[in-house]
Amino acid sequence: MLSFMKAFSAFILIPMDESQTNHLKAYGIAFLVLKQEVQISWLLNYRGGSYLMPYNQSFEKECKLRNVLYQVIADAQANAILQEIADPGVNMDEMQLQKVPRIAVYSPKNKLPWDDAVTLVLKYAEIPYDIIYDDEVLDGVLPMYDWLHLHHEDFTGQYGKFWARYRSFPWYQEDVRMQEEAAKRHGYAKVSELKLAVALKTREFVAGGGYMFAMCSATDSYDIALAATGLDICDVMFDGDPIMPGDPEKLNYDNCFAFTDFNLSTNPQEYEVSNIDVTNHRQQQLTEKNDFFTLFDFSAKWDPVPTMLTQNHEKIIHAFMGQTTAFDKLAVKSTVIVLGENKEANEDRYIHGSFGNGFWTFYGGHDPEDYQHMVGDPPTELDLYPNSPGYRLILNNVLFPAAKKKKQKT
Repeated sequence: MLSFMKAFSAFILIPMDESQTNHLKAYGIAFLVLKQEVQISWLLNYRGGSYLMPYNQSFEKECKLRNVLYQVIADAQANAILQEIADPGVNMDEMQLQKVPRIAVYSPKNKLPWDDAVTLVLKYAEIPYDIIYDDEVLDGVLPMYDWLHLHHEDFTGQYGKFWARYRSFPWYQEDVRMQEEAAKRHGYAKVSELKLAVALKTREFVAGGGYMFAMCSATDSYDIALAATGLDICDVMFDGDPIMPGDPEKLNYDNCFAFTDFNLSTNPQEYEVSNIDVTNHRQQQLTEKNDFFTLFDFSAKWDPVPTMLTQNHEKIIHAFMGQTTAFDKLAVKSTVIVLGENKEANEDRYIHGSFGNGFWTFYGGHDPEDYQHMVGDPPTELDLYPNSPGYRLILNNVLFPAAKKKKQKT
């Protein structure tokens, strides 16, 4: 009887509400289907942002193998769902996913004592990606990709300001050596100049229609590097000469994607690059037990892009720390779309915008399921967190380039 019913069924519905057994692997199913050149409907705000796709026995098999909850439904049921979503009176919409995004992760080739949440979740969801770094970016590979993630990085050329605590550690010394060799290989006298060149290349990538996603220190340090174009803001232990007097006050905020009117931290002993990040002055009022941020509700029919990026089965997300934890609202440009915030703490957590023909998203914190991930801590086992709402926000961004949409105004 089951085989008979399936023969006359037309669609697979993958619900993404609280009933879903593995939200994270469900995104991998979407990539698998797109790879077969089959179009998917992303049902925005319908049961947590569910997927609707034509029935195929191989798709059903993969759902079973990956423990992803699904329903086989008939044409009439699928049409009823689409009619419900199309009603002008409901905040839902259908977004068509049409292609497999080509994914690149900007990540160092040497082993550093921390992991990257994006790489962890891409592996767990079984979504393919390429690892690239400075050599590849400067050699011009970015146009080959649709989506780029910036791994935990310090684009100011100060090596994450780990000097004060870790300068005698072999991993730090090796990282400095490799970065300096890369700078020389590409004709730059300093690592800060190398990182600026990479930042400018990625800005070109976004302007040309690419999608850039960054977490933790790759968010604020990226904008700082752009703002400091042509300036020397690195002290002697980072680039061999002192900070140029007056340069930290000459920042050009117009170069920045997200931030403005911020001040630099020029103290080499301070584990911070600017006052954009709120980590140092938020710990007194927020602890692991009471640290949350709230996702905004957007109009699915009028604001599909931010709606896609905030699809989730939870709207209040347990927060997590990082070298860059969250962004002081006073430092965020008025043109930026705030996707998630802690209003009481006056901090933005998850922000988005457009530049040229492309888009960028910044997500504060290091690991959504490790509140205070420290240097040397083991990687998170995502088998323990298959329904993580914090990790879902990362995967919304990964799926974003697959959608057929119009660029929103900001």
